Amino acid sequence: MSQPEHGHNPPPGGQPAWGNQPQNSQPAWGNQPQWGGPSAWPPPQGYGQGPQGPRAPGWPAGAPYGQPQYIAPPKPGVIPLRPLQFGEILDGSFQTIRRNAASMFGSALIVQALGAVFVGVVTFFMFQMTISLDSVNSRAEFEQAMGPIIALVAGAMGVSVLLGLLGSVLQGVLAVPVARSVLNRRTGFKQMWKLAGKRILPLLGVAGLLTIGGLLALAAVVGIAVLLITAMGPGAVLIVLPLGLGSLVVLVWIGLKLMLAPAVIVVEHKGIYDGLLRSWQLTRNNWWRIFGITLVVILMLWFISQIVQIPASLAVGFIGETVAPHPDEETTASLLVVTTVVSAAVQALVGSVTFAFQSSVSALIYMDLRMRREGLDVELMRMLETGANPDGVPGGPSVPPRTSPWPPA
Repeated sequence: MSQPEHGHNPPPGGQPAWGNQPQNSQPAWGNQPQWGGPSAWPPPQGYGQGPQGPRAPGWPAGAPYGQPQYIAPPKPGVIPLRPLQFGEILDGSFQTIRRNAASMFGSALIVQALGAVFVGVVTFFMFQMTISLDSVNSRAEFEQAMGPIIALVAGAMGVSVLLGLLGSVLQGVLAVPVARSVLNRRTGFKQMWKLAGKRILPLLGVAGLLTIGGLLALAAVVGIAVLLITAMGPGAVLIVLPLGLGSLVVLVWIGLKLMLAPAVIVVEHKGIYDGLLRSWQLTRNNWWRIFGITLVVILMLWFISQIVQIPASLAVGFIGETVAPHPDEETTASLLVVTTVVSAAVQALVGSVTFAFQSSVSALIYMDLRMRREGLDVELMRMLETGANPDGVPGGPSVPPRTSPWPPA
């Protein structure tokens, strides 16, 4: 049986003969496309087309073929769901207060108004007692007049501590509208206190623990300084001054490490010890960043408050000088009352705004650290897609779905 000759008879299966191979469609080696010129290779089907159709010639294309394009993370609420920058924290705080003005500004205004009324009452009584000291003629009368003053000062310190406790509690409560605003969920005044109502006792415990600890540390530093000055004389200043500065640095360091405890207690439903420990862990390796943000915010708010309060004080003083240029004792007391009331009102308004903003910044720092360390942004995206727990606090314990007593259809 003779074999077919190459190039004459086709082999079985319809394959082309060896001598009739098809020509290759690739460009010749001498005709390769130059860099920057048109490509000789045909692009894949659909390449260069966007959602609105093919791109216009001459415009640069998007991402290279086979590489995913960058997609910005979603921003359903006041911040994008990713680790935040400093400007985004400030903008998110402003947006949170604007969207939840009744809950945040209203609650802060109540606490600041109580503090302003207390300061006004203390100022008025101190002025009256100072006037009464002018008529003192003996040591016994002086000691008798100093008794109410000392009692008033002690009462003022006690009320100041109480207002500080209320401020710490309110800082944790204000974390509720901030966390809900991340997913664009508005929070009313009643709803905020309803969601944070069960966490009031742990907040009071943390506030009391931090306040007592701070007072004990201050008392210890003052006691050591008094003992050193008593034993060593004026030369003890060389030891007391570095001791005071070092104690201040330690207190600031510990305070920033535990700054997030109120938000942790309210959002994650932690206890006192667990809240403090959780705040300490979240701020690890981020202390300097938190310190910088907090310092800039404090300086900014102080500058804004001075811009508002100084013209108001000057205006009140100018009106007083115009109405009564040579006041007697009764007129001075009346002007003092008016000045105190106006200053207290301005201070309450400015203080409520600054307190709400500072609390919002602290809560957003807490959310940012959780997104950096624990991937909270992924959990928030999942909640955004599924719409889970619409009446709760995002970032808190997961709420199990409601089960129906009826069997499924």
